[in-house]
Amino acid sequence: MTATVTTSLDARAVTTARLLALDAIETAKSGHPGAALSLAPVADLLFQRHIRHDPRDPEWAGRDRFVLSCGHASMLLYTQLFLTGYDLGLDDLRAFRTLHSRTPGHPEHGMTPGVDATTGPLGQGLTMAVGMAMAFQHQRAVYGPDGPFDQRVWVLASDGDLQEGISYEAGALAGRHRLDNLTVVYDDNDIQIEGATTLTWSENVPARFEAQGWRVTRVARAADGDIDVPALDAALATRSDDGRPHLVVLKSEIAWPAPHARGTAASHGAPLGGTEVAAVRDTLGVDAEPFQVDDEVLRHTRRAVDRGAELHAEWDAAMAVWSAAHPDLAAQWQAAQTRQLPADLADALPRFEVGSTLATRDASGQVIQALAARLPDLIGGSADLAEPNRTAIGGAGSFLPEGDGRTGRNIHWGVREHAMAAAMNGMLLAGGVRPFGGTFLVFSDYQRPAIRLAALMGLPAIHVWSHDSIALGQDGPTHQPIEHLTSLRAMPGLTTLRPADANETAAAWLVALEQSGPTGLVLCRQPLRTLDLPLSEVTEGVRRGAYVVSDDVDPQVLLIATGSELELALGAAEQVRTTGTRVRVVSMPSRELFERQDADYRRSVLPTALTARVVVEAASTYGWRDIAGDRGVLVGIDRFGLSAPAGDAQRELGMTVDRVVEAVRTAIEEI
Repeated sequence: MTATVTTSLDARAVTTARLLALDAIETAKSGHPGAALSLAPVADLLFQRHIRHDPRDPEWAGRDRFVLSCGHASMLLYTQLFLTGYDLGLDDLRAFRTLHSRTPGHPEHGMTPGVDATTGPLGQGLTMAVGMAMAFQHQRAVYGPDGPFDQRVWVLASDGDLQEGISYEAGALAGRHRLDNLTVVYDDNDIQIEGATTLTWSENVPARFEAQGWRVTRVARAADGDIDVPALDAALATRSDDGRPHLVVLKSEIAWPAPHARGTAASHGAPLGGTEVAAVRDTLGVDAEPFQVDDEVLRHTRRAVDRGAELHAEWDAAMAVWSAAHPDLAAQWQAAQTRQLPADLADALPRFEVGSTLATRDASGQVIQALAARLPDLIGGSADLAEPNRTAIGGAGSFLPEGDGRTGRNIHWGVREHAMAAAMNGMLLAGGVRPFGGTFLVFSDYQRPAIRLAALMGLPAIHVWSHDSIALGQDGPTHQPIEHLTSLRAMPGLTTLRPADANETAAAWLVALEQSGPTGLVLCRQPLRTLDLPLSEVTEGVRRGAYVVSDDVDPQVLLIATGSELELALGAAEQVRTTGTRVRVVSMPSRELFERQDADYRRSVLPTALTARVVVEAASTYGWRDIAGDRGVLVGIDRFGLSAPAGDAQRELGMTVDRVVEAVRTAIEEI
């Protein structure tokens, strides 16, 4: 069917967006034209009529958020950012998918003005949007309905997004929390890379979301096969009066109106080719050159600049009135937006008695209470593990939609580690809250895609990972992490902190709050002895990633340990010193922080002189050779764990003082 050629400015704007997307993809010889073609009317409608945004101020706190969960359709977003007046030019579109361009293959937050989230791994964007909507609901409850805190979240999602398992977690969370500020447009086009979606599912998707507590609206295709814009406009304009999030099921035909490629899987992820692009131009009745934009069309689309300025001014005025009425809350809101930390926050941390015994998870629980009293934007929870993770904020209530529950600071994520991590990213992108989330270290595997995106975006999500080793005991190898520390340390931008005692745990929390990217606090279940060190020395040592905790003049061996194994290292040092061996013991709670220090500091902790080295950690030894050196000895666990009481498991797998003493002797002999 030939497209109906129209001349209205709205229609010409959509045609311009379609052709710009095709031009960019053809120039790059790479990209995903199908969605960029068929969904151009959807993006135009959202950016011109529904999303509250200001193209001249992409970071405006009062704006709505738009998440292109199907990030492969990035050119769909880039064309709208250009047409509506963001700081993105035709040269940026021409540079699509090229080195150092501001229009990468998938949208990247912080690289392209107007991109609210880094997306691409399917399902992540949708779940981040749930986190954004949760954060906005919490802020509205905390700061009051008389303020301008009414931001909405808009999502464009694909079949692939809703096939990913994380989407089921996200859908359930949004329904339970009645996020009526969340609208998801689901592009139901019946096509994915391998062909028809019937190859992979027969699910009634609208029924799934209805069962999860969503309001569902269906929008059929127009008679000519294009998007039914008036029907979609009407659907987007409605807002639930019973608190439900909104799923708009939009029927479309991929790559419409390409005469040969439309409706085909081939149009999903490869350029259409010059012949088909020419046919699209002919179908749309356009003979313009590539990247040619009519001035009249550009003036029309850039009305969004004036609209944004008006919305921004209205919000500023409302904010000024609210701030004058609530100066204390206004100061709190401002501090939360900028993530300011009180200058004396370290003084508020608990001090733990030297010689006392306390698991680092228990110390962390006490630190959370102290921090929550000073940081009203601190909000957190666990994947149904608040008690074993020690993550509950006492007296802070549960975040729930009932009554005054949205002011609650304890989030019940359920057994949804992946959605928890991704939604925390969304909360940080929304701003105004400082989230943390807990689970067992072994289940960080379920969170990795979201942690990776946090690292890519530089989001300071704090992950509380307890039960960090075989010392958790009788739950056995399924729950005993072995390779996890190594794999997490391999992720660029993620900082892992494995404190060795209660006071290191307090310092680790402070250091985590100072980071500009994600942090993992790796905590133990078993009690540990609190070391005899000044707290200021501990804090600075943790901040630098490694420091000397016990030393002899001209040491013969360096004993380097992390977390609970520092006790083993100190115990071994006591023994070998009785035989005249000189030892330096180093606590290394963070490999990443230590590697960021200057060379002089690193040498001051780990001298380069020919000295025996022993590294002790109850985990995989992989990756420690660069610290231990070729002749150093690694004391670790390079097999899966076993089910036994903690002490028996540790003895069976060699995590004992005796084994460390033997390693010291071996290391000295190697030198």
